[in-house]
Amino acid sequence: MLAFPRSLLFLLFLGLTTMVMAPLFYLLKWILPFATLARLGNVWGRLNLEALGVICGLRYRLQGMEKIPSQNCIVLSKHTSTWETIALRGLLPPETTWVIKRELLWIPFFGWGMAAFDPIALDRKAGRHAIKQLLREGRKWLEAGRWVVIFPEGTRVAPGERVKYNLGGAMLAEKTGYPVLPIAHNAGIFWRRRGLLKYPGVIDLVIGDPIPTRGLKASAINHLVEEWIEATVSSLPQSR
Repeated sequence: MLAFPRSLLFLLFLGLTTMVMAPLFYLLKWILPFATLARLGNVWGRLNLEALGVICGLRYRLQGMEKIPSQNCIVLSKHTSTWETIALRGLLPPETTWVIKRELLWIPFFGWGMAAFDPIALDRKAGRHAIKQLLREGRKWLEAGRWVVIFPEGTRVAPGERVKYNLGGAMLAEKTGYPVLPIAHNAGIFWRRRGLLKYPGVIDLVIGDPIPTRGLKASAINHLVEEWIEATVSSLPQSR
């Protein structure tokens, strides 16, 4: 079975690029304009996407790239795998700020790299304080021209399972009026959550039409996003 040695080789490649580039990103944060640093971050994402295709035979098919608006917005994406954290870093407009779990910053090298890009790092146990932080920092970065990337499920969800979407991203959209860009994919079929093996195939990633949010309540925004993402995921291939 070639999946295991190929997966291990890719893991080593991913670890090497992260160990080399993450500290560099953090150092360059104090020297370079953010726009330049962000483009370097996209290089890391694209490099590992290409390596995944070459080493593991796991490639991707992108639909809807033309739907990404010129204006920055709030990106709400399906979350089933580690793959989308690499892919979105490489494929989205560079100047992004990600909403993450605070403990991710404690991971050596990887956490240092994430810290360089001004994430909104939330303590999931903080309740209302975490929501207030998301709304405060999310507005700040949106008004600074950043794209704010959020996984509304809050954690990776296995293919075929469905959990209620958290309201945080929709609340940020309601409070700021920025549109939401929904993203669906089936990466979890080829690269399982918490799994080492990466199976060869083609991941489908679909970018939806931006959803205007002005005048809508967070619950209505969340419903529109969840229904589009889940319906789109259901229409994608469900097996390798």
